[in-house]
Amino acid sequence: MTAFTSTVETPIGPFTAVVAADGAVLASGWTAELDDLLPQVSPSLRPDAVAPRRDLGAVTRAVRAYHAGELAAIDDVPVRQRSGAFLERAWEVLRSVPAGKPVSYTEYALLAGRPAAVRAAATACARNAATLFVPCHRVVRTGGAVGGFRWGPDVKRWLLDHEQR
Repeated sequence: MTAFTSTVETPIGPFTAVVAADGAVLASGWTAELDDLLPQVSPSLRPDAVAPRRDLGAVTRAVRAYHAGELAAIDDVPVRQRSGAFLERAWEVLRSVPAGKPVSYTEYALLAGRPAAVRAAATACARNAATLFVPCHRVVRTGGAVGGFRWGPDVKRWLLDHEQR
């Protein structure tokens, strides 16, 4: 399978997406390096080849619109990730956390249906390949501290602040 990639400049740095031929996001994040993204894609979904494109259509429009303040622009972009049942459910749940209303890791575990699985919920965030479209940045530590984020705490803080406007 051939996937397509494009990088867009954003206020917090370059944002790259890797998209399947049908438009589903396989991986994304605030980087210009494919090597930062492809290892995060499940082996069963990893493309054989990745071709650059200047524009990825709906995905590129959503990235630009989100960063310009249209927070709901990312909501309907299709995403494809594979793992075990809990992680896949947890990623679905992340897409339901509203912009501007972050949840704690404990609340996230509860929403995902396993209230005692706080570490598993944190793992779901850490293994999320489709950052932004599966908004793991909306999960914070109890008390509101930013917590970890693959793209760094400054990016996570910017996203949280952006969604509070």
